[in-house]
Amino acid sequence: MADEKTPDQASETLEENIRAKEGERILKYIKDDMYVITLEIGGKMLSSEEFAEKIESLGVQGKSSIAFVIGGSIGLGKEVLRRSDYALSFSKMTFPHQLMRVILLEQVYRGYRIINGAPYHK
Repeated sequence: MADEKTPDQASETLEENIRAKEGERILKYIKDDMYVITLEIGGKMLSSEEFAEKIESLGVQGKSSIAFVIGGSIGLGKEVLRRSDYALSFSKMTFPHQLMRVILLEQVYRGYRIINGAPYHK
């Protein structure tokens, strides 16, 4: 009976399988030349101005194709995390997928307004 898993181990295995399958679906859309930013609770937290600097510096480096990856509620799979070029966090909290999309979109818009010196961000 040494091969039997505890309920916690079985749950973790199930979650890892879910993350792996989700990761396969995500990675199908990631091209080799894309700069991948994963949104992760443990990622680096930036101010709006720092986020704008990050976007601007990527453009200066010629990295104009950026993919933002928002994982599911149980996180991102190992393959997606390995493919990530930068881990970004908006909060230590977990947000619903749809809400995080809106927050991310607003911050990208705000970032470009900051880059262009427009007053929107204040």
